[in-house]
Amino acid sequence: MNQGPLAGAIIKAFDGMSAQLQAAARYVLDHPSDVALLSMREQARQAGVQPATMTRFAKHLGLAGYDNVRDLYAEAMRGADGGFAGKAGAQALSQKLKGDHALAAEMLNSIGGQIARLAEPRSLDRIVNAASTLAKARRVYCLGLRASHSIAWHLYYILTLIGEKSTMLDGIAGTGADAIGTATAEDVLLVASVLPYTRATIEIAEYSQSRGIKVVAITDSEVAPLAQFATATILVSTEGPSFFHTMSPAFAVAEVLGALLAGQGGEEAVQALRRFDEQLAAFNIHLKPRNMKRSP
Repeated sequence: MNQGPLAGAIIKAFDGMSAQLQAAARYVLDHPSDVALLSMREQARQAGVQPATMTRFAKHLGLAGYDNVRDLYAEAMRGADGGFAGKAGAQALSQKLKGDHALAAEMLNSIGGQIARLAEPRSLDRIVNAASTLAKARRVYCLGLRASHSIAWHLYYILTLIGEKSTMLDGIAGTGADAIGTATAEDVLLVASVLPYTRATIEIAEYSQSRGIKVVAITDSEVAPLAQFATATILVSTEGPSFFHTMSPAFAVAEVLGALLAGQGGEEAVQALRRFDEQLAAFNIHLKPRNMKRSP
């Protein structure tokens, strides 16, 4: 654990603490793993304070007692292995300490920073390279299961607006992957998957790659299963204060890829969009804004 989940709150409150509370605070800041593993009495001994001081320290931070501090650090230590329930426990304690407004702001600031980092040169190179691979494909098959479904489906939907080269691997009765059986080496599989990786996603991608189909992956790590064999890989961050991993950066990547492919589609894409506009109008799909009354 690089830093404890209460580090920010402790630093903010530090100047208002007594000398004894500051000793307890220094111990928690410097030994986050021990906070999760050792008894309160042992931590107090190592910090050079009385056990009651550890309790007062927790209450100074707005918690009921030191057990809440230990629980919070234990959940953080379990990290990814704790599953959604474990992370939810850590979030609940942090939320109780910081408040709803603070959690919402922390989440939004985190997402904003993650998306901003996608505009850095190395990430842009990956995105442009992936778009080039997709643009050259005879057909693009899109795959994303569970939380990653919306990522793949959004790009698929954009591609349906600008042409007829996309297929979504999604279907009832477990038939979603059947369409990949007609794919060739001229095609590309666009696949999204982040930790915890869905087994079927990886198996379908491996099968496609074994048949010579290029794989463009949107995933979260250089050592992710998809990154081991993908033709092009775009890395997105999924870490955040919430118990559930954030999908916003991956969704942003799908939107950027769609825009790049539309721009590379030239006049064919424009004509396809024109036909789509005509269809929407014919079926009266969207609400029309009411005529504004002019002032006399």
